[in-house]
Amino acid sequence: MVACPGGCDRHEGLRVKLYLAGPDVFRPDAAAWAIGARDMCRAAGHEALIPLDEEFPATAVAIYRSNLECIAAADAVLANLNPFRGDEPDSGTCVEIGYALALGKAVIGYADDLRPLRERLRASGPGVDGRYRDAAGHVVEDFGLALNLMLAVPVQLEQGGLEAALRALARRSAA
Repeated sequence: MVACPGGCDRHEGLRVKLYLAGPDVFRPDAAAWAIGARDMCRAAGHEALIPLDEEFPATAVAIYRSNLECIAAADAVLANLNPFRGDEPDSGTCVEIGYALALGKAVIGYADDLRPLRERLRASGPGVDGRYRDAAGHVVEDFGLALNLMLAVPVQLEQGGLEAALRALARRSAA
């Protein structure tokens, strides 16, 4: 049994264990969201590993270690990459993605808006240096990618929600 928050124990007969990364665990309705996400994954024949910290109160270090154990136990990671507390994805989710990639796990990210970063941030430019800049004057990558290249290159991105990520996983499995 995998001992991680959110009921990450293994169930026989399910094809893939999916670690669900993202800021959804901070939602006011996180417990209800988790039930729906688990049901959606189960209906697709998979097990959802969801790190709901409040289900198992612990220290920050214990939560961190437990989440890494869940990622290690997962076959793949589905990551909510919608902006969280700003214009970028949740920083904890980005760490989880990096760890999963380092372990060789497949990662499918999803977001509601996958327009190029330059468009989403309403970057001005190009300036005299040929570069685009955000409202604070920082250079905005202009590779036509929806997110920073360190996410957009290694992560399969899908527009939409968890459903879109599950469809992408099904397509990958069928290929």
